[in-house]
Amino acid sequence: MTLKNAINLFNRLVSETNNKSEIKVYQDFIKILTHLENKGLTQAEVQSIETELDNLALNSTNTIRIKQLKKSLQQFKKYLKDTFSLITKGHYTSLGITFGASAGLLFGVIFLSGLERSLGISLGISAGTLIGIIVAAYLESQAKTAGKLI
Repeated sequence: MTLKNAINLFNRLVSETNNKSEIKVYQDFIKILTHLENKGLTQAEVQSIETELDNLALNSTNTIRIKQLKKSLQQFKKYLKDTFSLITKGHYTSLGITFGASAGLLFGVIFLSGLERSLGISLGISAGTLIGIIVAAYLESQAKTAGKLI
């Protein structure tokens, strides 16, 4: 399936549904595919992406449930990240929040236990999340500068 055909397919599917979660997944696919189309990839890279789109079996969307489509979207994002080092906007932010909150919780329990227990945990989570967001913003700016952000 070519990039243009996939974009047209998802545009058609957006116009045929009223389900917000389906529309969001379709629009995510459209956004990613449009960025890839405008990125100026080589013919071999485009062929590789089109092969991956064929492997996702998106043509049979009439029988694919939204859960399977979301899984296909995640698989496609993982493929782009692993093969071309391309990441979507918000990738590092979600990782930063997750790891920051986890590390902050650990920090709050271990080092801020002298304070009231819930206060130490709250401060640790807050500080860890803030640090995670700062690091994530830096990493996303680096990816954008390198042209790896879609």
